[in-house]
Amino acid sequence: MKERGSQQSLFATRYSLFAIPFALGVAVLAAWEFLVRHYGVPAIVLPPPSAIWAAFAGNFASLMASLWVTFSVTLVAMAAAFAGGLLLAVIFSQSRLVEAALYPYAVVLQVTPVIAVTPLILIWVGFDRIDLVLVIIAWMIAFFPVLANTTLGLKSADHNLIDLFRLYGASRWQILTRLQMPTALPYLLGAMRVSGGLALIGVVTAEMVAGSGAATGLGWRIIEAGNRLEIAKMFAALALLSILGIAIFFALSLLEWATLHRWHESAVKKQG
Repeated sequence: MKERGSQQSLFATRYSLFAIPFALGVAVLAAWEFLVRHYGVPAIVLPPPSAIWAAFAGNFASLMASLWVTFSVTLVAMAAAFAGGLLLAVIFSQSRLVEAALYPYAVVLQVTPVIAVTPLILIWVGFDRIDLVLVIIAWMIAFFPVLANTTLGLKSADHNLIDLFRLYGASRWQILTRLQMPTALPYLLGAMRVSGGLALIGVVTAEMVAGSGAATGLGWRIIEAGNRLEIAKMFAALALLSILGIAIFFALSLLEWATLHRWHESAVKKQG
């Protein structure tokens, strides 16, 4: 009976994690619809949710095509940021000289406003390769968290265990792959969750500044709708961006849980 009650309590807790935010969202949308109509707020200022849904339905094909463009560029930028950040973090963990030489430049890359450098990158890369410009800008934003967190994780390996590995004749490669990398994995996965959202922000920012080449992403759709005063369409594109960002976050969170839940303290379910 106690075990059954515990299972029911667990189910209720998990159900509430989804039901409560959903109910709150429905309530906010209902209040938004009522207040806009009740006070006669012009649609050009704040359209009601029903108008936003109508704009989404009326522009479904173009908005979904733009969603795919933004998503595909974001994936490429994320992959480049994860691979580059991990590789450089491994090099930093193996050579203090390389870290001392390159880390300050990585910090400069992080703190440089992307809006300021986008026109320059656009000139260097070329107006005929806008998609590459988007990838570079998104990579610039998403790269540093992976580098910084993974470097910290690799350096967080227990020094007593490192000494023990060396005592038994382990090579630097064995210490890296069998001790430092497992230690750094939670740091890397946590950084990936942050960088996924940052990559999306970078893509949208670059789209707004540089355009999107032959295929237009959601950032450009927002600019286009604003120029035409299609405010409901702007909100529809913004809603798609939010949904995409949430999907990326939860997908990376699921990856983190699937990787760590069997062995790491941060993800193992507590007993009792």
